Amino acid sequence: MKKKVFILTGEASGDKLASTVISKLNQYNDKIDYLSVGGSNLSKLGIKSIFDLNEITYIGFTSVILNIFKIKKKIDHTVNEILKFDPDIIFSVDSPDFTLRVSEKVKKIKSNIKIIHYVAPQVWIWRENRVKRFKKFVDHFLLLFDFEKKFFDKENIKNTFVGHPLLEKYNSKIDIANISKGKKIISLFPGSRFSELKTLFPILIDFVKLMNEKFNEYIFVFHSTDENKDLIQKMLDDFHLKNAEVVSDKDIKSEILLNSIFAVAKSGTVSLEICNAKVPSIIIYKINFINFMIMKFLVKVNFANIINIINNKEIIPELLQSECNSKEIFKSVQYFLKNPNFAKKQVENCSLTLDQIRSKTSSGEEAAKILIKYLII
Repeated sequence: MKKKVFILTGEASGDKLASTVISKLNQYNDKIDYLSVGGSNLSKLGIKSIFDLNEITYIGFTSVILNIFKIKKKIDHTVNEILKFDPDIIFSVDSPDFTLRVSEKVKKIKSNIKIIHYVAPQVWIWRENRVKRFKKFVDHFLLLFDFEKKFFDKENIKNTFVGHPLLEKYNSKIDIANISKGKKIISLFPGSRFSELKTLFPILIDFVKLMNEKFNEYIFVFHSTDENKDLIQKMLDDFHLKNAEVVSDKDIKSEILLNSIFAVAKSGTVSLEICNAKVPSIIIYKINFINFMIMKFLVKVNFANIINIINNKEIIPELLQSECNSKEIFKSVQYFLKNPNFAKKQVENCSLTLDQIRSKTSSGEEAAKILIKYLII
């Protein structure tokens, strides 16, 4: 009898992470039936999603509160679809406020379904007491960072450090001459959620304009998801910028990043990918004031970026809230470009940090091995 896995993600980054694991899992067993809440990466593997991911990607406390009934409806719908599918495993990835709520409800109804969660909730940043609740319904956590183990070991919750797939080496070589057009590349990461794009894209466009007033040797490449590519392209067309491109293909994006001289990125996991490519960068982010104040009250760390959190000092500049504007971004980028030794030092510090948290094997493969064990049990 065929084994069944329901893949549960809550945003584009989770869909990307899930696809790396499922690709490896298929190498071990290609006779598994899948269903998901997923995006374009899982779709490329032939895995159907029960609805569009964009229907549940809300940012900030106020956005969640305003859409609470929609979210609850989606949670209930997902629970019902999972129960109908009757999987052996729910493989949930990140987005704990959605994925783990669904998993908890399912487990109460069908306790034999195993819950394997990839990307543990960041209890080391906030809401550490959540760990006790997870023990009741999560069978196994797959951890991105080794330092997370102590939080789950303390509560005797099964966990395995598998590492972060964004820290693995990228080997492909793709010709990007048609994109770079002989110019130096600056990579821009405006985020995958519509609310992020709406806020950050205009700021980045104004930054590009400021750069174009002073320099003519750069091309600016927006890194996008497949779902957002047409939207970003349309917005770029509206501004008639001749030295700005948008790419969504995973391999092309990786090659573009490896050949970039600098990156401006929305705060998030993409920062690890940028560090891994040895590209100097700055982090930007902006949410509404109420959400920011709530976040500031709840979190236990002084930084937004994981590299800075691990070092407890600013390695990568963070331009947040009022500092997240085109002029500040321009000033920071210009400083790095004028001071290559400063950029080199940042890259060195980031590399040293990654060496501390990098797993010795493939994250996707290690995660797939855990899933296989539960499918055999």
